[in-house]
Amino acid sequence: MTQPLPDTTPVIRITNLHKSFGALEVLKGVDISARRGDVVALIGSSGSGKSTLLRCANLLEDCQQGEILFKGEAVSWKGTQDTRRPADAKQVLRIRTNLSMVFQQFNLWAHLTILQNVMEAPITVLGRDKAEAEKSARTYLDKVGIVDKCDAYPAQLSGGQQQRAAIARALCMEPEALLFDEPTSALDPELEQEVVKVIKDLAAEGRTMLIVTHDMKLAADVAGHVVFLHQGRIEEQGTPDDVFNNTRSERLRGFLSATKAA
Repeated sequence: MTQPLPDTTPVIRITNLHKSFGALEVLKGVDISARRGDVVALIGSSGSGKSTLLRCANLLEDCQQGEILFKGEAVSWKGTQDTRRPADAKQVLRIRTNLSMVFQQFNLWAHLTILQNVMEAPITVLGRDKAEAEKSARTYLDKVGIVDKCDAYPAQLSGGQQQRAAIARALCMEPEALLFDEPTSALDPELEQEVVKVIKDLAAEGRTMLIVTHDMKLAADVAGHVVFLHQGRIEEQGTPDDVFNNTRSERLRGFLSATKAA
C-alpha cells in the first residue's frame, strides 16, 4: 500500500542536474519538481534537453551531477562525472516502476496482443497474479477507449490507438507519476486529438504528470506549470498564463512565434 505524501513533498524533485554526451553538454544545471497531482509541461526547441531531462528523471540516462529525489528519497550514486552510476539496482527498479514512461514511438511488442502488452509488466515486474493483471489491463484499456482492441496486434491499430495502448500499459503499473515524451508528435492531427483527450482526462483525475510536448495548446490546457528549456537551461517557467500570455524572455517569445507560424 502506497503511503500518502505530505502536500509539501514532491513525487519527483530534480536539483542542479547536469548531463553530457561526450563533449556535448545537454543539461546545464536544471531544477524541476512535481508534487502529487501536478502537471508539468516541458517545452522548447529540439535539442534543448527536454527528453533527456525526462530520461534522467526515470533513470534511463545517468547524469554527471545533481540530485534526483523520489518521494523525498534521494537516488544513491557511486562514481563521479562520467563514471557516475546509481549505486542501488533495487532502488532504480522501484523508482522506474513508479515513474511510468510513455514514449513517442509507442514501443509496443509486435508479437503480443494489445491486452498482453498491457499485462506484461505488471506480471513480470510487479509479480501480479495473471487474472488480476488482466482485469486491471481491461479496465485501463476501457479508460483509454480501446477495450474492443484487446485481441488485436499493434500492427492492426492506428497510431493513435497504439499510443492509447501505451498509456494504458503505463497506467497498469499503478505509477506515482506518468512521464510523457512527445506523446503526440508521431501522430496525424486527427489521431493526435484521441491521445490529447486521454491526457486531458488523466489531468482532470489529478494524475501527476511530466509532459514533454511540442503542442502548446496541450501544454496550456493541461499543465499547471510550464517550463521552457533553452540550450540545456530553464529560460522561463510559470503558470500557462505567465508563460504564454505574459512572456518575459525574448527567446521564449521567439520560440512561441515560431510554433504559431509552423
